Amino acid sequence: MIGLLTGRVLRRLPGRVLLEVGGVGYDISIPLSTFYALPVDGASATLEIHTLVREDAIQLFGFATLPEKSVFEALLAVSGVGPKVALAVLAGMSPEEIVGAIERNDAPRLRAIPGVGRKLAERIALELKERVGKLAVGRPHAEPGLAPATIAGEEAESALLNLGYGAAEAREALERARRAAPAPGGVEMLLREALRILAR
Repeated sequence: MIGLLTGRVLRRLPGRVLLEVGGVGYDISIPLSTFYALPVDGASATLEIHTLVREDAIQLFGFATLPEKSVFEALLAVSGVGPKVALAVLAGMSPEEIVGAIERNDAPRLRAIPGVGRKLAERIALELKERVGKLAVGRPHAEPGLAPATIAGEEAESALLNLGYGAAEAREALERARRAAPAPGGVEMLLREALRILAR
């Protein structure tokens, strides 16, 4: 199984990256947090990899940090959680926030994530309650440098459009997110706040 890849970023989009390793281009699914942590196209990057083998395909999922990969794999072990939902959870919350919500049995917090309903949120909190202490999630890592407000808004809007939201609802959610958090701390935090608003 592939567990780690280091190579050159050929193309990166919200949700996917094409990484060239030894002349081979690997198409890797990624959470939004990893997308924002990637360097510019042409630069070198290292990703923690989860390999999912199915009868008809082999899928690669990449993560900028080991905590992200650890939480993703734990989520896949929950009944009813597939890769798409696991990535959505990581898009809406950091690994530390996910572990905290599970430890507090805070199903409503998990339910705020698009694609996670009441029953699934309760199942995640229940089934992972005993496992969170074993996850490779330490203290929160530092936020990346803040982007200018205009650039952050444009990148967050682009990410929402790629997730399937309409232009009007994406802009409205981002405007409400800015009012709720005037200093959101960069693209990732602005996007998370907008996703919470859209999930209501």
